[in-house]
Amino acid sequence: MTSRSPLARAGLMLAVFAAMSFCVGPFVFQAITSLTPDRDIARTGLPSTLTLDHYASALAGRPFMHVVQNSIVVSSVVTVVSLAIAAPAAFAIVKLRVRGKRLLLAAALAISMFPPIATVSPLYLALRRAGLLDSLLGLTIPYTTFALPLALWILTGFFQDIPDDLYLAARIDGCSMFSAFRKVLLPLAMPGIATAAILTFIFAYNEFLYALTFLSSPDKRTIPVAISLFAGEHTEPWGDIAAASIISTLPLVVVAVTFQRKIVRALTAGAVKG
Repeated sequence: MTSRSPLARAGLMLAVFAAMSFCVGPFVFQAITSLTPDRDIARTGLPSTLTLDHYASALAGRPFMHVVQNSIVVSSVVTVVSLAIAAPAAFAIVKLRVRGKRLLLAAALAISMFPPIATVSPLYLALRRAGLLDSLLGLTIPYTTFALPLALWILTGFFQDIPDDLYLAARIDGCSMFSAFRKVLLPLAMPGIATAAILTFIFAYNEFLYALTFLSSPDKRTIPVAISLFAGEHTEPWGDIAAASIISTLPLVVVAVTFQRKIVRALTAGAVKG
């Protein structure tokens, strides 16, 4: 195997740096803005001094940590419920004889393709009739409805990559259908479950339209709605908005890092044998 030339290596490093800058650049810009005094925000270049006043304003002047807690609770419930339904459903679709499985997947895909603005009015009326408006439970129901197809499609692809012989061998060894799913196939599908969990959590965490429409009480708001209401009638507190954005991003970073380790661990579990 020939080694890369210095020019090719330099080009590769430049491409990696450009990709990292594109991904990390907005976060770095927000972090700098959150530490910049109001008088320097409109100026170009780095600020002459740094301040934590915007973080104090975001945390003390508003119940923002309670808003973060609301978003974490809603996103966690949506993720757990979606995976609890999608994992056995994907297993049944792939490994069992299920009539109309293609139609089922097509219907799930069709549900996920509905634009949110087209479903706001009927969902609002349904939640109002059920008495679930302005409640976190009422928000988790539509979130789960639209997050479940995404999780189902992801997990279906991962279960298809698991050889059928493993499931058949487990059944021959005396495992029930559920035991074979839980003890054999589910651990092998952990990379897919982790991937679906990250995407589902991020979807629920960042959703804006439903949260703005279905929630009206300040103590029930989620992060996107709360940040959008930071602006005053004549002023835009960019420093406070940037600080709130950084604070709200930290749970996503924790979730991504946690599940990324699980993905890597699951992928490399059987790579080396003694």
